[in-house]
Amino acid sequence: MDGVNFLNLKLKNPTVLASGILGLTASSMRRVIKVGGAGAVTTKSFNKDWRKGHKNPSIIPFEHGLLNAVGLSNPGIDEMVKEIRKFKQQSEAPIFASIFGRTIDEFAEVTQRTVEAEPDLIEVNVSCPNVHSEFGQPFGDSLSDTARVTEIVKKHAGSIPVSIKLGPHGPGMGRLARVCEENGADAITAINTVGPGMLIDIDVRKPILSNKTGGVSGPAILPIAVKSVYEVYRTVKIPIIGTGGVTVAADAIQLILAGATLIGIGTAVYYQGIEVFRKVADGIQSYLQKYGFNSIEEIRGLAHE
Repeated sequence: MDGVNFLNLKLKNPTVLASGILGLTASSMRRVIKVGGAGAVTTKSFNKDWRKGHKNPSIIPFEHGLLNAVGLSNPGIDEMVKEIRKFKQQSEAPIFASIFGRTIDEFAEVTQRTVEAEPDLIEVNVSCPNVHSEFGQPFGDSLSDTARVTEIVKKHAGSIPVSIKLGPHGPGMGRLARVCEENGADAITAINTVGPGMLIDIDVRKPILSNKTGGVSGPAILPIAVKSVYEVYRTVKIPIIGTGGVTVAADAIQLILAGATLIGIGTAVYYQGIEVFRKVADGIQSYLQKYGFNSIEEIRGLAHE
């Protein structure tokens, strides 16, 4: 594969470590690149202060994916700035910094500090579905809140591009993506985990997660991700990081045909290990060769024709 161009970045392949998996330390992210074969990595979402997250059990596997209520646990921006800088010293692959805030002002403050680490992109998490009990409804459920967050992050991001991470809730992916584009977003990440959802232990007759509810990820949400990317692609001109439910190359190809430029992979690491990135990239290349395409650009958005 000749690589993929994304916002003036050159990736060796379109696969990206999605936020939330192995994204806390430079060493783990470097391993995803060197051993796993990913084209880029995204940090775990972080904010201004250290967050412990929710009590265990916070992650539950089920037949079609994972139920996750980790609760945006992270060591805080000071430590994450150090890890991003360390990764950039150790690897030439792009690194995307995933940030969140409890308030509009905190988004501004976290962006200002994140810029110091010089990540290749700032991904703005406005759509996490498992912290509503603490933060209220996600900013991404509101057109006006999404617009305000996008505008203020862009204001403080300087020359670093910004992608807004949206969930398939609220007023609709197309309308949300358009608001992001109109307020300066350089890309859209679609989608976040879905939910919140719940699983109940039938023996003790209580919800399994300590938080009771959590975000749903894994194969179960692939059709939602494909539809969301399809809707965003036909609404805006900015590129899309298609994320959600990708386990094998065929899943990734669906997202590319729907309009994605890059492919985020997260939960599949639990199933297949970090080698999943190379397997997916190789599978995409095999698909291109089988059908006589010369590049990924030739199939991007082809499902719309």
